[in-house]
Amino acid sequence: MELRELRNFMRVARAGSVSRAAQELRLAQPALSRQIRKLEHELGVSLFTRHGRGVRLSTAGSLLLERAETITHLVHQAGEDIKDDGVPARGRLTLGVPPAAGRLLVPLFAERFHAAWPSTTLHLREGVTSSLQEWLLEKRIDIAILHNPPAHEALDIRHILRERMLVVTPASVRIKTRKHPAAFRISELGDLPLILPNMAHNNRRLVEHAAHEHGVRLRIKIEADSVAFAKALVEKGLGYTILTYAAVQEEVARKTLAVYPIVRPTLSTQVTIVTLRDKQLPKLLHQTRDLLHDVCRTLVRNKTWTGAQLD
Repeated sequence: MELRELRNFMRVARAGSVSRAAQELRLAQPALSRQIRKLEHELGVSLFTRHGRGVRLSTAGSLLLERAETITHLVHQAGEDIKDDGVPARGRLTLGVPPAAGRLLVPLFAERFHAAWPSTTLHLREGVTSSLQEWLLEKRIDIAILHNPPAHEALDIRHILRERMLVVTPASVRIKTRKHPAAFRISELGDLPLILPNMAHNNRRLVEHAAHEHGVRLRIKIEADSVAFAKALVEKGLGYTILTYAAVQEEVARKTLAVYPIVRPTLSTQVTIVTLRDKQLPKLLHQTRDLLHDVCRTLVRNKTWTGAQLD
């Protein structure tokens, strides 16, 4: 398997057509078709399914595309890393972000990133913390924003801010708990039918740990690993969830959801910037980490990131 073949496979996958990819690559179509068949023979699987308008990736093809993107990125980055630091940054940088934090910080970050490094392609990937951490360790992304990442010897974890966790309810529900007219104690969370992600998600473990410390057994009605699913289910009146304000601020503004603080004690999630722990970390990554930190500080100080507090 040669790097050239992987790159040509990627071009076919993106074009959705062998003939179109051959035109873009200025190759004869039979030669490109032979390369694809050679890859399929080496791997022992079909990489594409054929249809009248072209080709579509098979399951195995989708996996190879993901791996090929990683390989070609690493090869390209290796060349960039050994160039003189005085040369303007080129190439590609991949940032992983969770959904809510990503919507807040990506527009300002992307604007500043391209002002600083106009020749560098910024690739954005969205995912939950467990997936983002895995992608970092596999070098499929370069840097990430993570919520409450567990300590790991291979990762450099920088704390930047805390976000307060809130109980999210339908806007039509008016909450009045035993102790507080508009808040929940940790001890009262066990009374709620909750919609939370499964235990693989760091925020679920955060809530479970807080409940356990106060002798509370949570009543999980539905496990929803998607924030969007959880919000939709709460809007339908099927239960309550626990999220940050950033995750629900649009729904609160539209008055489809309401939020209530958790008190005695408050419950917050730690937001961090994470890279691989590497003495040879490229200069661009060091500078990107500083830029991310600065963008987060700006969003908190101008109150765009509601419910967040700088560390």
